[in-house]
Amino acid sequence: MKKDEQVFGIRAVRQVFENDITRIMEVWVQDDTKVTELIKQAAQHDIVIHTVAKKTLDKLTNNGRHQNIVIRCKPLPVKNKATLAEILARLTVPPFLIVLDEIQDPHNLGACLRTAEASGVHAVIVPENRACKLTSIVRMVSTGAAENVPLIQVTNLVRTMNWLKEEGIWLVGADENGQASIFETRLTGPLALVLGSEGNGMRHLTKKTCDMTASIPMFGKVKSLNISVATGIFLYEAVRQRIAS
Repeated sequence: MKKDEQVFGIRAVRQVFENDITRIMEVWVQDDTKVTELIKQAAQHDIVIHTVAKKTLDKLTNNGRHQNIVIRCKPLPVKNKATLAEILARLTVPPFLIVLDEIQDPHNLGACLRTAEASGVHAVIVPENRACKLTSIVRMVSTGAAENVPLIQVTNLVRTMNWLKEEGIWLVGADENGQASIFETRLTGPLALVLGSEGNGMRHLTKKTCDMTASIPMFGKVKSLNISVATGIFLYEAVRQRIAS
């Protein structure tokens, strides 16, 4: 059975309140006017509220950036390939997806989710193993986006990518030695952008499964970008093209 979830940080917590306040079981809070409205809502729903010192919140979050509020929630069901199939079936516009191959750092995953949600991505796909899960750090860094953009965990990433291709979705992989510049690559229509891990990029078979690869032009001495930055560049070039088409 999945454990209860802990969420902290004002924006992440507020998103849980807005999406489904019935999930919230307990609130730990330090006296702070910024969270007054949230506490009023919690009290109205008979949620247990603990008023504590900052050091207690620091301990609960392992010195995370809690912004004086922490909540314990009932867990959401893990989203899998079946969930993804349901999402695709409901769409009335071309699918816009991200595939993240073995992202390990929760701060990077949280940042990717934040940009994905802002740019209108329908789902983010990650492997079930050897990849960061939806932790409290991920939720905090995503500033609530993790509550809105589905994070799909699949047992076999390459098999899922091949299934997406069968569904008519074009797979473009981010690679420093890509076949073309991202700015010369078609990113309209049914699309999944594929990005690799922080240090090694896409695994060989993941790259091989893409329909094509594209690179971000680099004009300075630095030869690579942080994965969350690269994701943002790819996403918003796709958004630009999709708006213009």
